[in-house]
Amino acid sequence: MISVVIPCYNEREVLPQLYARMTAAAEAWGEPFEVVLVNDGSHDDSWDMMREFHRRDPRWKAIRFARNFGHQTAVSAGLHYAGGDAVIVIDADLQDPPEELRRFIAKWREGYEVVYAVRTQRKEGVLLKLGYKVFYRLLARLANIRIPLDSGDFSLMDRKVVDALEAMPERNRFVRGLRSWAGFRQVGLEYERQPRAAGAPKYTLRKLVKLAMDGILSFSTAPLRLSMYFGFACSLVALVGAAYTLLERVWLAPEELSQVRGFTTIIISILFLGGVQLMSLGVIGEYIGRIYDEVKGRPPWIIQEMVGIDLPTAGRADAATRASR
Repeated sequence: MISVVIPCYNEREVLPQLYARMTAAAEAWGEPFEVVLVNDGSHDDSWDMMREFHRRDPRWKAIRFARNFGHQTAVSAGLHYAGGDAVIVIDADLQDPPEELRRFIAKWREGYEVVYAVRTQRKEGVLLKLGYKVFYRLLARLANIRIPLDSGDFSLMDRKVVDALEAMPERNRFVRGLRSWAGFRQVGLEYERQPRAAGAPKYTLRKLVKLAMDGILSFSTAPLRLSMYFGFACSLVALVGAAYTLLERVWLAPEELSQVRGFTTIIISILFLGGVQLMSLGVIGEYIGRIYDEVKGRPPWIIQEMVGIDLPTAGRADAATRASR
């Protein structure tokens, strides 16, 4: 069986198109399938529409979070409750076309355990496209593993890969990074990303920045090293300044030494060093904050309601059991 995991947040405008296109695409695969919708605390009537989808077609199942826990948590919950031999992750906005999934399944049948999508073109604005491009290349430069460029969560994973991700207990999750870290036989497929089918984008600038920080801080300690390099650079500048001051004292005439000079330089130096220190403390604080989130041991999500999910056979254990592990 093939499972399709779709995180949703206030997607009532696009859900009817998603239901029609995903069902039509899945019927052509020639395999049993299920669709697991994860309602990430939507405020509109998305949940009522999901329940109606399940009434029409029991293969469409749904999970309702008690509040908004975030896109990556919704993806992780869907992976947890999906019961397929292969699990597909796709967003609800139809920017990732369901019709492309037949190519993913063909590669999976060839023996690849991870098939991820590589975006050749985007339909977003110029600044947003530039931001994505810079982020993926910065992440590839800083990460201690190889994370493919321009690849998002749109992917197919074999059951053994999903089980490997399930064994990772971290809560600040960057699923595409975890997918790369897990290893296995992986291949990328290029595709052209489409504009959003309906509704407004749900990933605000703040959420995008948080996702970028989660990706960098989860897979790189380079920001900590950068703080250390700043410290060395400041110390070097201070040594050069001390040597220059000493030589100036030796070679200048006594009347020139009596003049008070350097007030501006002192203030600028203090402000510069203070900024570097605060920046370094902020970087350290981000890592410590993530440690704090991990040691609290709270469950990664709280489920209010589910339809169509058979707990004894779905994924592994329920969310509370997973959290206790």
